Amino acid sequence: MAEIKPYTKKDGSKAYMFNLYLGIDPITGKKKRTTRRGFTSRKEANLALSKLRLELEEQGIGTISNLTFQEVYELWIEHHRNEIKVSTYDVIVSKFKRILPKFGHLIINNISRGYCQQVINDWSKELKTVNDYKIQINLVFKHAQKIGIIQQNPMQFVTIPKRQEELLYDELDEKVNFFTKEELKRFLSFLEKEENYKTFTIIRLLAFTGARKGEVLALHWSDIDFGNRTITFKRTLVETKGKQLLQTPKTASSRRVISVDEGTLEILKKWRTEQTKAYEHLSIEIATDDIQPIFTRYSHEESKMKFIRLATPNDQLSSFFKRHTEFEPITIHGLRHTHASLLFEAGASIKDVQARLGHSDIQTTMNIYTHVTNAAKEKVAHLFENYMEF
Repeated sequence: MAEIKPYTKKDGSKAYMFNLYLGIDPITGKKKRTTRRGFTSRKEANLALSKLRLELEEQGIGTISNLTFQEVYELWIEHHRNEIKVSTYDVIVSKFKRILPKFGHLIINNISRGYCQQVINDWSKELKTVNDYKIQINLVFKHAQKIGIIQQNPMQFVTIPKRQEELLYDELDEKVNFFTKEELKRFLSFLEKEENYKTFTIIRLLAFTGARKGEVLALHWSDIDFGNRTITFKRTLVETKGKQLLQTPKTASSRRVISVDEGTLEILKKWRTEQTKAYEHLSIEIATDDIQPIFTRYSHEESKMKFIRLATPNDQLSSFFKRHTEFEPITIHGLRHTHASLLFEAGASIKDVQARLGHSDIQTTMNIYTHVTNAAKEKVAHLFENYMEF
């Protein structure tokens, strides 16, 4: 007769467990027992024990699985390792460094929805990216369902609580993380005078193409068609384990050719002259267009040119705003938002903006459109208010 016993976990909290004799394993001929632990209440443990006995009675010992969450995770990650990019794999593994201490040791069949909700509640107090962790945990449970280890996914109906201050900050971020047309012009004018021309060219491209930072830093001169006034985005620069890699975009829609204004092309031509001079000064032979990146830095350790660090544009932008407190700071991603907002103000359609920015989901584009139209409504209200002042 299995007995449900209380025990104390490492963190000092109380939990419940049981050990059940399953019978003789038909494969090994040996007696088999299973221990299940981590239940938050005696009732929860008793329910799991009853379910296990029923499963044993109806289907036999061969169906009982003692796989832990970590064992299922290892099966899942190994199955998908060759299907995902190296950078994606590294990000996933990094996230499970936080997930496995909470879930890894638990028998996956015993993990309850209540436990999952409690972990997510705790993480939401300290992590802004808690949803990313929830997604990864959910994928492991889905894999367990797929291979028949569990019947229900305990993470399926878990929700992420949102604190009032987060709602406020999200609203503020949406309001300030972009420039108006006048602000962008003034900002770029200051930037061109103060920063090195390479930084100015990067920021100009981000603001006038709406491209992602990794896409801009991955550009080669062969991607610029000066005659047809187009730029082709077909790669993205990523950094993983201290190494820089070029990868294809995550979605097909991110691979795109966009038209570009003459002013930006002239800036690129000027930067190309500056880059050539820098290579000649260092006695480095500049490569052909198809293998020559547009933006590079010199590595003294390796005595060669390398891609710019992904953090460099962020650092340069942050430094600029520290010197110029008269500007409301925005992020690098805010330049992409700025581009989309100004396109809508200029009369571009939602589909046109979606294609130019490489959004795979039109809802992302719609969210920006909604924000712009709401801002326009507020502007009209302020105009009327100012006019009626007396």
